[in-house]
Amino acid sequence: MKCIKTYVGLTCKPGKYDEVLKKLLFKVFVDPRDMYLLSGKVDMLIHFDGLRNLEDFVDRWFNPIRRIEIEDDFITKILSLIVISESSIPPEKPSAFVFMNSRAKNLESVRHKLLSLPNVLSACSVLGPFDLLSSVKAKNDSDLDRVVSTIEDVPGVENPTAEAVDSRDIFPDW
Repeated sequence: MKCIKTYVGLTCKPGKYDEVLKKLLFKVFVDPRDMYLLSGKVDMLIHFDGLRNLEDFVDRWFNPIRRIEIEDDFITKILSLIVISESSIPPEKPSAFVFMNSRAKNLESVRHKLLSLPNVLSACSVLGPFDLLSSVKAKNDSDLDRVVSTIEDVPGVENPTAEAVDSRDIFPDW
């Protein structure tokens, strides 16, 4: 039986970042190794793997996260991405994630072209507001701009948006 994989991106209300992080870690019990803190429009990206089915994801993860949004009003946006096809898990921590779209007929060829780029660590086809999600490595902001520019040049890639992985510790001093 093949397991499914998902990503959930969260945008927190101003001043509520730490509260959301605490609830994810200590109430929802998200594994910190599956969390990426981002600098941009999306504050956190969480990777869920080994799920039996979509119902498993909804019951175990999505509904508890949604309760943080509804009951506490700490989250302004939840971005859910269900992985359709993926590459291997990157051997190193990414510097950024690039969200992008592509026409359906080009999706798999774009994904394979992305994987051939030297700074692309992984590329997943996903269901959600984006068609593709790639993890990338870059030395600094200008190198990230260069990587995103290279991704923009891949035929079939539309509207790539990069979200840098933040160097903050997931367990700040509370």
